[in-house]
Amino acid sequence: MSIDQFIDNEVKTNDVVVFMKGTPQFPMCGFSGQVVQILDHLGVTYKGLNVLESDDLRNGIKAFSNWPTIPQLYVKGEFVGGCDIVREMFQAGELLTLLKDKGVAAKAEA
Repeated sequence: MSIDQFIDNEVKTNDVVVFMKGTPQFPMCGFSGQVVQILDHLGVTYKGLNVLESDDLRNGIKAFSNWPTIPQLYVKGEFVGGCDIVREMFQAGELLTLLKDKGVAAKAEA
């Protein structure tokens, strides 16, 4: 399986996926940590993929999304954005709306 096929499979088979540095339990950069905190606050079930474990994954996700930075959030197969976009959407209540509109269970209000 190519890295593009792997990434495509992950974003299509998981409702919410974060390509990040580190893991949800141990983020390895502040930006990844912020996205994890936001998703945890909203009570969203998600999968975190550590791009530091694979150069192919780290470079592949940037090419896949045509987005140069990590972390990257996908909801129901759709690229949402990186840390700044996720944080701004969260603060404006737009992230919770997007999750609910896509049928993703979220427990907390923004």
